Amino acid sequence: MSVDGAKIVCRRWIRFLSPIPKNELGSRVAYKLVPREIVPVMVQEGSHIYDRARFLQHNLWVTKYDPAEKFAAGGYMYQSPDAQGLPQYVADDAPLEDTDVVLWYTLGAHHIVRPEDWPVMPCAYAGFHLKPIGFFDGNPALDLPPSPPKGCHAHH
Repeated sequence: MSVDGAKIVCRRWIRFLSPIPKNELGSRVAYKLVPREIVPVMVQEGSHIYDRARFLQHNLWVTKYDPAEKFAAGGYMYQSPDAQGLPQYVADDAPLEDTDVVLWYTLGAHHIVRPEDWPVMPCAYAGFHLKPIGFFDGNPALDLPPSPPKGCHAHH
């Protein structure tokens, strides 16, 4: 999968199209990233964390696959005075078309306290969906047998 044709269609989702031939329906296969609530970073610019954890500066990064690049913050974020990780990974401006890519998505949750949260705080949700699009020419569940196979019935 490459980002050839990555499109921000609306601010609600991003689609990453594959360069392989079109499917039976005439569209290219893709993955669609659907974020939930995106929380901006609440780290002050110029602070120690902001300077070392530079992956926090953007919610979405796309890099060419490299097995040595395992951590968004770099290998030793707390023990290095230099910025590491994603800004360093994209510094070479490697082309992303027709190559394997890594999608780095950063999400966070900040809790602004309300009186209703004490003494028990309710659950706060954070997340995203990564949905495949067009890998099948129809719903693969429609290919199920019409009835359970013999011997697979329940006794009450």
